[in-house]
Amino acid sequence: MALPPEKVTELKQIIHDHLHRMDIHGKIREVLAETVKSDQGPAYQPLTEVDFLNALQRRGIIEDVMKNLPFHSTDRQTETEQGSPPRPAANKNVTSLGKTNIDPSRRYLYLQVLGGKAFLEHLQEPEPLPGQVCSTFTLYLHFRNQRFRSKPVPCACEPDLKEGFFLEIYKEGVGKGSTMADSTTMLSMCDPVHFVLIKTDTSSETTLVSSYFLDWRSVLCSLSGKTCIAVELMGVGSECKVPAGVLTVSLELYPPLTEALSSDIISTQQSLERQRTAERERLFLVYAKQWWREFLEIRPSHQSKLVKIFAQDENGINRPVCSYVRVLRAGRLLESPRQAARFVSLLAHERAPVVGGGDKQEQWCTLMAFLCRGKGDCEDHATLLCSLLLGFGLDAYVCVGTKHKGTPHTWVLTRGTDGSITFWESLTAHRYLHQAIDPDAPPLAPQPKPSSPYRTVGCVFNHHTFLANCQPSDSVVLCVFDFQNQSRWKAMSTEALKSVCAPGSTTSLPPLPSLGAPSLDAAAASNQLELEMRFLVSEQRKVKQCGTCYGSFEG
Repeated sequence: MALPPEKVTELKQIIHDHLHRMDIHGKIREVLAETVKSDQGPAYQPLTEVDFLNALQRRGIIEDVMKNLPFHSTDRQTETEQGSPPRPAANKNVTSLGKTNIDPSRRYLYLQVLGGKAFLEHLQEPEPLPGQVCSTFTLYLHFRNQRFRSKPVPCACEPDLKEGFFLEIYKEGVGKGSTMADSTTMLSMCDPVHFVLIKTDTSSETTLVSSYFLDWRSVLCSLSGKTCIAVELMGVGSECKVPAGVLTVSLELYPPLTEALSSDIISTQQSLERQRTAERERLFLVYAKQWWREFLEIRPSHQSKLVKIFAQDENGINRPVCSYVRVLRAGRLLESPRQAARFVSLLAHERAPVVGGGDKQEQWCTLMAFLCRGKGDCEDHATLLCSLLLGFGLDAYVCVGTKHKGTPHTWVLTRGTDGSITFWESLTAHRYLHQAIDPDAPPLAPQPKPSSPYRTVGCVFNHHTFLANCQPSDSVVLCVFDFQNQSRWKAMSTEALKSVCAPGSTTSLPPLPSLGAPSLDAAAASNQLELEMRFLVSEQRKVKQCGTCYGSFEG
């Protein structure tokens, strides 16, 4: 496949710069002088091009040129951007020739992980032998709708995490995506780079080690357009205040800025963003306290209802529950809402780990951490399913309540245009049609039988709505989901929720990652699995001295 003219020009420039740094002309002159001197004698013959190339090869000049030429390719697995057709994963190593595959008219952030250290939990970890199965670390990155994954490396006190990633810095807005972002535009971009470190043990069980948000804008004040920083990763859950390890990270802008910004300007911008976020969160907290007092004044029994306004994420930060739900469009990756429910149910269910006994620890994971880990609690499943159903245009809400035996639980509710209510169990993909029982009906009047496993419901919410159940009973079978009726449901102010939950409203709000096409070819994997099963069956039958013949099933 031929390269575009601008790519060819860029490639030539890279090769020219590399040869200039090696002082290739000086080395060629030295070899030429030595070759001419050794050829002077009685049997002197004119020096040919082939003889000169052989002399360069003997001196190792050609090998040095090819070996040191910076062919940069990142061993990464990209996932499809939201709303775009699936693209195959690109496996690249961290070198310079990867720049031939990028658009020189756009701005990129080259983020390079140079290694890890101080992972003290693995201080006594023995070095794995060649071919030995061992626990591994995998680093996942998310930045402005772009997702990357490193190759797994053995767990160690100083893990060999060395990867490079090209992150495109694009302008938002119609018609601005193809223009290069300048320093002022980048300064106003508060989107962080989200690091998620996952540990996979020998039994393929995954553990969330750390979730970290990196503010990359420190590179804007570097005169060379490049900076190196140490990123201290903290633990998660009950260990969110305990360091998990340190990553050495290099940041480089490509192409570099013509004029660097002052560090004072960057620190002032960050300080203003933090102040704005803190003020919005403070005002929302004041409003939430007032709203809760008003809710308790309706009935004193409301104190015992499961009305959850805030939830703690993996980093121990309390955030409004509405911020865990976003409109997530899967494009053509998921064909229907039922397929979305099936997809969510395939993610394993696991409660947040807790040290010691007592009640379970509450931990609502960010969507990126949940997807990278591949498992989570019922709250993680419910918020993901609700986000996907909203992406399909359904009127979806997350319900917080209890199941039978009073176990706290979350599930999803959708309202049809005809007023019908459907419950979606995110852990199993089962659906239940809800029909409320009329407590004022005559004793002999027929009543619908409960079909769902849910017992009580305290509140429902989505990305811009929060409603608390203020009906006399919070029993699901008696509950009427008429959200416009203020005597049954008390709503929070939409404007107050938008001030802290809308995308871009605060810098503490995690960015929403997009779903990506599967990296596994299902047809090829199933064929390989069939061949392996046939081989195992044949070997087992051979031990019992039985022959095996597989017939062809042709229609």
